[in-house]
This record gives sequence, structure tokens and C-alpha cells, in this order.
Amino acid sequence: MSISSTPDAPPASRMRPVIHALVAAGLSIALSAAGGIVTRPQIQGWYAQIEKPWFNPPNWLFAPVWTILFAMMAVAFWRILQTPRGTPGRPAAIAAYLVQLALNASWSIAFFGMNSPGAGLVVIGVFLVAIAITIRLFAQVDRTAAWLLAPYLAWVTFATLLNAAIWWING
Repeated sequence: MSISSTPDAPPASRMRPVIHALVAAGLSIALSAAGGIVTRPQIQGWYAQIEKPWFNPPNWLFAPVWTILFAMMAVAFWRILQTPRGTPGRPAAIAAYLVQLALNASWSIAFFGMNSPGAGLVVIGVFLVAIAITIRLFAQVDRTAAWLLAPYLAWVTFATLLNAAIWWING
């Protein structure tokens, strides 16, 4: 059987994976850019002036780690978007993902934008719970998507400890 003898998929269904990839990647890129706008000016300013714990990673490490995490997040979200619309749990998984993205941006605003480790600690606590919920909901729809978020949960757990230590030391 030749390729030409099989019915062509409708153009919309052929484009769906591409559209989903653009949405997933676009959200990650937009969030990364927004966080960078708030964070970058503070790295050499306010953040350089505060005391940090002994386990604070070097500043150069954050960008590559977040780049990898945002890429993994985009792939995970793309996998969820690729599931059929009637898939049980899909709408809740999408909503949870969007909520944790908003909390991710909110942390950058609270910690760096407001120069407030205390506000950052409050936001990151909720953010951490939101990631765990997102992973649980993703697992109900696509286990691979859930596992792709595991390093993100681990990094934000570490960031929570770092944020708490910075708040404690500078409080």
C-alpha cells in the first residue's frame, strides 16, 4: 500500500502536534523571559549584597539548570496537550500546570522583584505544593509527562530550602 492510497488526515489534526508544541514551548519561553526580566537586574544588585548559606550554588549554575527544567516542562505539557480532549483528568492537569506556572512567575516577583525572601518563602511554599499536585494529575493522564516534572520538583524543593535559609540569615 502506498502512502498516497491512505486517506490524508485533516489539516487541523496534522497541525495539532505543532500547535501544541508551540503553546508548550511558548509558555516556557515566556515564563523564563519574564522571570529573567525581574531577576537579572537583582543578581549584581540586591542579591549580591545579601548573605547566603554555604550551600548556595554559584550564580552561573541557575541559567543552565532552569533552561533544562523549562525544556522538560514544555515536553511534559506538550504530552498532556497531545492526549485526546476527552481524556479523564486532562482538564485538571492543564489547569494545575497553568497555576504552578503562575506561581513560578510570582516567586520571581516576590523574591527578586520585591527583594523579599519572606514573601518569596510564602509563594514558594504554595508553588512547591502546586508542582506536586501537577505531577499527581499528570500521572493520571501520562506517566512520562509526570516523570518529566520530577527534576523540577527536586530543584524547587532545593530552592525552597535555599530561600528559607536566605530569609533566616537575613531576617
